[in-house]
Amino acid sequence: MSLERDFHQYFDSVGDGPDRCYLCRRTPAEVKQFFGFDEDGEPIDAAAHGIEDVVLERMDIMSYAGPRPVCAICQLNADAISLLGEDHVLEELGRQMREERDRLWPPGEGEPADDR
Repeated sequence: MSLERDFHQYFDSVGDGPDRCYLCRRTPAEVKQFFGFDEDGEPIDAAAHGIEDVVLERMDIMSYAGPRPVCAICQLNADAISLLGEDHVLEELGRQMREERDRLWPPGEGEPADDR
């Protein structure tokens, strides 16, 4: 039972309790809906889109083997960024978010625009 307790304690510590992606905070149900599937793996509006015999066979759309759970959507985004050779942009954005976060937001009324 210790593993189950640790599992629930882990998810309670990363957010508001439910199982969510560490990056975008989507739940597994929201990820499935993004890809066009109900929670049970059946396609949403299959008849309207003319698809038949399509079922989400693997229901594990969240990775749990890494240090934090990441959803399939974020994994696809990371793959796309990497394939475009834009890893350095993501690293720079992370640095700016840590060190220059106020500069990233548009100026308020009456404030001068920052020269970027």
